[in-house]
Order: sequence, then structure tokens, then C-alpha cells
Amino acid sequence: MAKRKIRTLPRDDDGAIRKRYFGRVVKAIETADIETLRRLVGGLHESDLGAVVEALEPDMRPRLVELLGIHFDFTALTEVDDKVREEILEELEPRTVAEGVREIESDDAVTILEDLPKEDQTEILDQLPQPERVALARSLDYPEDSAGRRMQTEFIAVPPAWNVGQAIDYMRETVDLPEHFYELYVTDDTRHFVGAVPLDRLLRSKRPVPVSDLMDVERRRVHAHEDQEEVARLFQRYDLVAAPVVDADDRLVGVITFDDVADVIEEEAEEDIKALGGVTSDEELSDSVWTIARGRFNWLLVNLATAFLASSVLGLFEGQLQKMVALAVLAPIVASQGGNATTQTMTVAVRALATQDLSDANAKRVIIRELLVGLLNGAAFAVITGIAAYVWFRVPALGVVIGLAMICNLVAAALGGILIPLALNRLRVDPAVASSPFVTTVTDVVGFFSFLSIASLWFGLR
Repeated sequence: MAKRKIRTLPRDDDGAIRKRYFGRVVKAIETADIETLRRLVGGLHESDLGAVVEALEPDMRPRLVELLGIHFDFTALTEVDDKVREEILEELEPRTVAEGVREIESDDAVTILEDLPKEDQTEILDQLPQPERVALARSLDYPEDSAGRRMQTEFIAVPPAWNVGQAIDYMRETVDLPEHFYELYVTDDTRHFVGAVPLDRLLRSKRPVPVSDLMDVERRRVHAHEDQEEVARLFQRYDLVAAPVVDADDRLVGVITFDDVADVIEEEAEEDIKALGGVTSDEELSDSVWTIARGRFNWLLVNLATAFLASSVLGLFEGQLQKMVALAVLAPIVASQGGNATTQTMTVAVRALATQDLSDANAKRVIIRELLVGLLNGAAFAVITGIAAYVWFRVPALGVVIGLAMICNLVAAALGGILIPLALNRLRVDPAVASSPFVTTVTDVVGFFSFLSIASLWFGLR
């Protein structure tokens, strides 16, 4: 069970670790001054301890763990980048890791073990007591990003025949209770979930009252194989603090709490943001230059191909561009403004699809809304760019041409930004990953083609 932390990390006003403090930590590691090290970091909250670990040089991180021994809270390893955690675990003896995960909650232990090779997991699990080994092995067998991976297996379950007094006495007399819990769960003789009793309801009731009279039999539960993103939506929709986790036979196997769900929401949002920018979801600040460059190469290659496609439109109007240089100067403005507009629409659409706020039920209304937004902004920027083009080149008709093209492209940007993510989602392709190159290509092609076509017709260019 995780130890309670009461100290916080000394930081400067900008949030950075104080240099003097950090220097003392480094010196204590270098000189193997265990007493000083324990005094400096032994009582830190796990998130602050994780910050210290990440700030250290790679070769000093496992050394810190080894020097602190039982005073190192392994929960801190859940607060660092995945790559940093993997590097540390590779350097530690399996016995050290086994001793560390024994002292923390099961969901944190799973987070630490799940990225290790199967043989390393087995070697560590073999050194744990049988009940803990079985619980962790079962959690690790659930699919990645499922509720079973997120749940903690420490919970309080009582039989329905008990009364309030028996339940309270049980909690008082049991040493190994979960560190934090918000309700009791009621199970039958075969561990099938029957209901839940919130702690506030339990404590307000008289001792002789049966637990079965207090329990909520309709308590919302989570299935162990359910996707963690669906679990997060369930918590958000119903303002849950905790939820029981059941297996396929409705047997109680764990509990998910709001702190785990907060991590899921942050991870999913971060994944979407990275995907929109063409960055792989597993890229970390601690990655090497080669790893980052390799991960970003494919996306940049796709964007290069779409850029050539957009530029090929300019080739169709090579003669017109030679006759009127102003067209070559202004064409990128139309395309760029469309790209900016479609990024706005696409970002809103992708996020709405991820949170299921955008569905078939309201898709038509949202499409019409975005179309009208594109039309309104197109008209506004048509006036602005039209005036700017006239002032720049002193050709009134040029202002009209670029204004009409701006309206066309911002309407196309609005439609592309909403329709392409919807289509990809319908095809079961992640719109966050695949939308960007498609929508920017649409606005580039439409922007160049509309502007140059209108200009060719207006000025009679051939």
C-alpha cells in the first residue's frame, strides 16, 4: 500500500526545481550519501519525486532508486515519461522492482510493469506473494487501454447479510485497506456484484440496519474489457468518483477511481493534439534526436506529396501567371487563409468526434453551421483582402477577383474541415491522425484553382 506523502519539492517562482536543492541531491548520489539523500527526497510526494528523477542524468536515475531502497516510492515512476521509466527498469534488478511494486497500489504497479517484455514481467511477478502475483497477472492479461489495465484490485466487499455495524467493525479491524475508498461493494458468495453503498450513507445509518437496505442495486459498473476512453466518458457524464469493475460473468474484480480517469482524459487529449500535428503518440521529450526525426518523417513525406499536388494546380495556369505577376503574389494568400480556416473547423470536429459530441444525430446541423460560418468569414475577408489587393496593385478588378476566391475557399475550408473527419470516422479511421493532409490539400487546391480560374475569366487570360 502506498505511503502517505507530506512534503513538496522546493521550487523557484517559475516552477523549476531550485538549483541549490537539486545540486545537493546530485552530490548525495555521487557520494552515495544515503542519509542525506533520504532527508532530501525520501519524504517527497510521488509527483515531485518523479520530477527529480526526470531532471537527473540517465545514469543517475537507477542509482537514486538503489540508494534509497525501501524509501523510494515506486509510484513516482508512473509520473515520468514512458521511455525514462523503461530505461530505469532495465537497469534495476528484478528483485528490486518486485519489492518496489509490492508497496504500491495495483493500478500503479500495472502501469510500471505493462511496458516491460513478457519475460521480465514473469521474472518480477515470480518474486511476489501468490495473491499479489495473481492479481497483477490478471490485470496485465487485459487488453491495453482497457478498464482492466486501469483498475486497482484493492477494494472493500461485504456480503449482503451484514449490517452497518459489522461493516464498520470490519473496516476498523482490517489492516490492509485501500489507501483511498469512497464506497463499499456488496457481493454474493461467488463474488458476483450485487450493489454499492456510499460511505456517507453507511455512516449516517444505525448499526443494526442491513447493508442490503442501503445498497444501490442499479449502481453503474464498468466491464473490465471496456475501453478506457468509454470509461472516462462515463465518469464525465454521470459525475462519478469511483466505479466497480466486473468481468464477463459480472464478478467484481476491481475499482476505477476519478484520479485514474483524469490520467486517461489527459492522455487521450494529448494523443489527439499530437495526432493533429503529425506527431506519434509515443513521442516524449526524453526521446533521442534520431527517434523523433524518424517518427516525424512519414507524416512530413505525406505532406510533401500533397504540397506537390497543390503546386501542380499552379502549373495549369503557368501562362496566366507569366502575363500577370500579381496573380502569383496573391494566390498563396488565398490558399493560406483557407488552410487556417480549415484547421479551425477540423480541430473542433475531431475533438467533438473524440468526445462523441458530434454524431449522426446532429451532423447535419453542425455541417450547416460550419458552412454559414465559412460564408460569413469568407465575405468579411473578401472585403479586407479585396481592399488590400487594390491598394497594393491599384487594379480594382483584382480586388474583386481575390474577394470572390476568398469566399469560395473559406466555404470549401468549412466543408472540408467537417466532412473529411466525419467521413474518416465513418470508415473507422482515426480522424485526428488522417484529417490534416486531406483538408489542407483541399484548401490549397481550391484556393489556387478558384483564384486563378476567376482571374483568367475576368481578365481574359489564356
